[in-house]
Amino acid sequence: MARLKSTLQITGGISGLSFYTIKGGDTVYVRTKGGPSAKQLKVGEEFAVVRKHQVEWSACVMFSRALKDAMGDVYKFADFNVSPVWNGLGKKIMALDTEHPLGERSLRLTQCREWLAGYNLNKNFPFNSVFRGTLQLEIDKAQQHLTVMVPRINPSNDLYNVRKLPYFRFVFSLGFISDFVCYPEAKYQKYASANGIIAGASQSILTDWFSAADITDGQTIDVVVNTPVKEENRTFVTFIASAGIQFGTIGLDGSIEAVKNACCGKIMITEG
Repeated sequence: MARLKSTLQITGGISGLSFYTIKGGDTVYVRTKGGPSAKQLKVGEEFAVVRKHQVEWSACVMFSRALKDAMGDVYKFADFNVSPVWNGLGKKIMALDTEHPLGERSLRLTQCREWLAGYNLNKNFPFNSVFRGTLQLEIDKAQQHLTVMVPRINPSNDLYNVRKLPYFRFVFSLGFISDFVCYPEAKYQKYASANGIIAGASQSILTDWFSAADITDGQTIDVVVNTPVKEENRTFVTFIASAGIQFGTIGLDGSIEAVKNACCGKIMITEG
């Protein structure tokens, strides 16, 4: 893969070359077209190892989608394409499985939950740089309940209001994501969530809009995930609590509406 370093901006294909950009950046990448045929990849002996990696990659994509579901509305606050990053993270988690052969390794986030704690969805303005207060979060796993204690907020000290917008609000989410395991005997889809659990689910709560010019009293927010996880299945599950902040302004109809891209989010804690 090459990078195009000039003022010429091209996307698409020209004479055997493909030009494309990646979300979150304006760099144009260049690669040549071609490669092995679909039949070679499917049955060729020289691609046997590649096929095993492809099977495992399907689990990484499932993991990425389930993590998106587990973050609820906070996921939408990302300012870059997190899916390829999470796909790659899934592959790293699979590497922890030394019990199964390549092509059948499990993807168990429960082995390394701490890898996701504190994960920021934003490169330009991370959550902690925008909101400088301290949130206290507690998860009651048995009740699938999240309690968030929001402190008293003095916007002049506790907020970095980049675009000087008049209103802000919080979004809190509690969700869960299951481990993924291989079922070698399966004819088509060889990976699925462990023990038949739903791969990922969440519940999100939006606070009221607050004035960015006034001091806001502290408050307690409760979030409950309605999708049940049986007690015997919790060993395969990671609970994820996420937080986001969003800025708004007065719309044409006189109501407050969110301003596009004036937001950020973060995975706060992960527990099993």
